Amino acid sequence: MKYNLKSPAVILLADGTVFKGQSSVKFDSNRSGEICFNTGMTGYQEIFTDPSYFGQIMVTTNAHIGNYGVNVDESESDGVKISGLVCKNFSFAPSRVNSDSSLEEFLGEADLPVVFDVDTRALVSHIRTHGAMNAIISSDVENLEVLKAELANHPSMKGLELASSVSTKTGYTLGDKLSDFRVAVLDLGVKKNILRRLEARGAYIKVFPYNSTYEELIEWNPKGILLSNGPGDPEPLTSAINLAKKCISNAIPTFGICLGHQVIALSVGIPTLKMHNGHRGINHPVLNLVSGKSEVTSQNHGFTIDKKSTEFNDKVEISHMHLNDHSIAGIKVKGKPCFSVQYHPEAGPGPNDASYLFDEFFVMMSSEHVSV
Repeated sequence: MKYNLKSPAVILLADGTVFKGQSSVKFDSNRSGEICFNTGMTGYQEIFTDPSYFGQIMVTTNAHIGNYGVNVDESESDGVKISGLVCKNFSFAPSRVNSDSSLEEFLGEADLPVVFDVDTRALVSHIRTHGAMNAIISSDVENLEVLKAELANHPSMKGLELASSVSTKTGYTLGDKLSDFRVAVLDLGVKKNILRRLEARGAYIKVFPYNSTYEELIEWNPKGILLSNGPGDPEPLTSAINLAKKCISNAIPTFGICLGHQVIALSVGIPTLKMHNGHRGINHPVLNLVSGKSEVTSQNHGFTIDKKSTEFNDKVEISHMHLNDHSIAGIKVKGKPCFSVQYHPEAGPGPNDASYLFDEFFVMMSSEHVSV
């Protein structure tokens, strides 16, 4: 797929709103998904390859996308995971010396449709006001009624299990085989940078498929278990929720990130909610309620744990709070070596303010836990 020519394209939202743009060629097929936006000024390659975005059409608020190309070492998975890209200005010629290829070539190899020359400011404003919703992008600009019918058949993100679409099919290992820190990672859509953070701290890691049981992970004799990020609604992940319950009851050091955080919350009786438009960007402010320090964080989630239920749940304490909307950004399970955060301490892209959480996980694995 080449993007250096222009032909009309359209973005149709579930509420009937239409935004116009350009594409390079007529799409081989229309693409549907939940439309969302990311406010990051850099890191588009990491965003497009983040498994947590599976099933979503990405709108970038940064006006220029593609200007520094792509680098093979900066992907967060084995390939592009978004369903489509909508942007203002698409750059065809990268200017970075160490780029391996242009974004045009990278997305073209994945057959990913791109709609550019879009009024993304108006589109993002619409999503912020009316909420995230399904959308369809197409080069068939004359048949809106056909597109509406096709879009109506696309499932809602609420209730949608997507971890199975991005999780590894078979387990694999990486890191130092002689390490004292054996970490079992439940892959709900894990980003590579999470694994890099663990490996950099000397861990020996085994990544397990999303539906692996507690017994399968424990058979590998891990020092700790990490429940990863991933796409979709956490509620259908009954196997992962049951695994988290057993980790907590057996006092296994457990760390949850993003979707993994929501799974841990569900395992202790805290419900999750679909957000109005989610948190997606690399400059979200979070307050650590334990230390009193603030952090600038990378976030990507469309679901959250219920705040009132968390406040009244006697099994957990709130450890972190999002300063923009005061939603729950982190919890600790009382008397158990288990904690989780709604944001991405591994960054990729984003700041490194929260990387200390990996250090806390390793301290937790190295200590004999005492219930309180």
